[in-house]
Amino acid sequence: MNGLKTPPEIGIQLPEAKVAAETGTMSGPLVPPRSDRSVRRGTDVAHVVLRFVCLLTSVIALSLMATAKEAASISIYGFLLPVSSKWSFSDSFEYLVGVSAAVAAHALLQLIISVSRLLRKSPVIPSRNHAWLIFAGDQVFAYAMLSAGSAASGVTNLNRTGIRHSPLPNFCKPLHSFCDHVAASIAFTFFSCFLLATSAILDVIWLSKY
Repeated sequence: MNGLKTPPEIGIQLPEAKVAAETGTMSGPLVPPRSDRSVRRGTDVAHVVLRFVCLLTSVIALSLMATAKEAASISIYGFLLPVSSKWSFSDSFEYLVGVSAAVAAHALLQLIISVSRLLRKSPVIPSRNHAWLIFAGDQVFAYAMLSAGSAASGVTNLNRTGIRHSPLPNFCKPLHSFCDHVAASIAFTFFSCFLLATSAILDVIWLSKY
């Protein structure tokens, strides 16, 4: 009708939409919230730090055990007898060296992948399948390090030592440097096991959230 006036159009903008239009930011199913991105970034950095420290501890455990050797002499009933020992005389010590080398390789590979993704500002864990894969790897290597450290600890019981060619009591008295190397290597082995277990826990937290 010509006699009626149409009411003027009124534009209403919601506060959220207005703020988003002014700041140029959006949050929705396609763009994760800023707090979620910061949490993921912190988790990614924690993964990188854990991999780096685990690489260091496993290499130190490997180096200490691989350099554990010493020769000396001991007096028994007035007779001076030569004694010597080396890490390769024990199957348990050889097992620890092998497992430490495998863990170092695993940590180095994961560290390279994580750092490259972090520098590209990509998620360190891109998918759930990748998260399950590294969780399984961390679990396997954590148990392997635990078993290697436990086996090596049993050999260091010097009253009934399992080191071939050296069935002597009070073994650390003449070969204290060798025993110190072994003890330090076992300590770093258990620390590497703890780091791998912590990394596995972070994997579980990531899987529960994403």
